[in-house]
Amino acid sequence: MTLLALQSIRPSVFLYLLGVWVVMAVLAIANGVFRELVIIPRTGEYVGHVVSTLLLVVAILVVSGLYFANAPIEYSRDELVLVGVGWTVLTVGFEFLVGYLEGTPVSETIGQYDVFAGQVWILVPLTLLFAPLLFGWLLSK
Repeated sequence: MTLLALQSIRPSVFLYLLGVWVVMAVLAIANGVFRELVIIPRTGEYVGHVVSTLLLVVAILVVSGLYFANAPIEYSRDELVLVGVGWTVLTVGFEFLVGYLEGTPVSETIGQYDVFAGQVWILVPLTLLFAPLLFGWLLSK
């Protein structure tokens, strides 16, 4: 992204997308409650983690697809990339903040991203990173 491209980014377009992120954050919290109360007691910790992660990925894709299919404005490619980065930073930051407030060690929060230990949570930030570009590009054609 060049300096000229950065100058063409409209700050006002991000207000809509902040609202979309808030909707996804509420869904993620509801998903976490559902995981703890329903999924894990029936499947166990690891399977519950995987199922919950996949449910959240689907929810993010549905919300992103619905938003970009009905977006009140058209986004440039650079804006879509920045939206994905913004959603990802907000989500990871929120996760670390909640972990901190709950007293969860940072090493445990980081451990959720360890794919070599069988963790699949990384799919959530990756979905958030690429969904705006994917749906913004697909639905603009």
